[in-house]
Amino acid sequence: MDPEPFGGLLRRTSRWLVRASAVLAAAPLLGGCQMALMNPAGPIGAEEKSIILLATGLMLIVVIPVIVMTIAFAWRYRASNENATYAPDWHHSNWIEAIVWAIPCLIVLALGDVTWASSHKLDPWARIPYAGKPLEVEVVSLDWKWLFIYPQYHVASVNELAMPIGRPVHFRLTSATVMNSFFIPRLGSQIYTMTGMETQLNLRADRPGVYQGISANYSGKGFADMKFKALALGPSGFKAWIARAGTAKARLDLASYKTLSMHGVARAATYYGAVDPMLYDKILNRCVDTTPCTDDAPHLATTKPMTPDMAMRMPASTSKHKS
Repeated sequence: MDPEPFGGLLRRTSRWLVRASAVLAAAPLLGGCQMALMNPAGPIGAEEKSIILLATGLMLIVVIPVIVMTIAFAWRYRASNENATYAPDWHHSNWIEAIVWAIPCLIVLALGDVTWASSHKLDPWARIPYAGKPLEVEVVSLDWKWLFIYPQYHVASVNELAMPIGRPVHFRLTSATVMNSFFIPRLGSQIYTMTGMETQLNLRADRPGVYQGISANYSGKGFADMKFKALALGPSGFKAWIARAGTAKARLDLASYKTLSMHGVARAATYYGAVDPMLYDKILNRCVDTTPCTDDAPHLATTKPMTPDMAMRMPASTSKHKS
């Protein structure tokens, strides 16, 4: 066997490893790159960070030895190494089989336990313990902007979310258009919004700052600009933000909402000093125009008068009860 091709392969592999090591060594110098998930600003994000690190560490138990052994075996059993043991009839080892199967099984069991526990602990619907009332925020995803309604304060904003630090925020979320995804990476818990359906999310910011909120599900040509600012403010700063929003002359009613919901990207934050108290429910139940609300459909069905043909199809027991 000609050893030259193997020697060339080893040389190319060595050059690739040197270049990869140089890139990894330079990675910490990329100061402009921020890993938001690894720098959480709230309890939910911190828990999710620990899960990411734990899962990565468990998987590296297999990955690192495999990489090391691949390189070691390639070097040990290269064609030019005549001292390597040649055992063409060897085919089985109980110890190797036990290790190869036992370690991955234990890792899967550990990951399963972590997944089960964290799925319940970090349930988006689960309220975060707090002595007072959480901040209520109603969220509507539009093309291509985010609408935030504060029912407790009767104000609303577009592409800017304010929350007081240390106070949990209870989100009710829906979509007025295609399915989307609400995500503030430093606070955690990406969650989807869907038309005619409501989901809930509970988050808390523990550090003051301005965090980027994004749409994490492709929703059309304006998707790249569908971002918002999440402001984590102290008590006085949050009160000032609510006061500033309350002084806005714009009112968010059905007419202004229809204008807002038209396709387009909102480049700057917009504030509304008054909000129709039933607007979110009308958006959720798809009755911002003259169509009946979906939550009224069961009531309308029961009050609809029966035709003679419908009465004939009723079961006998039902007919006797009615009479």
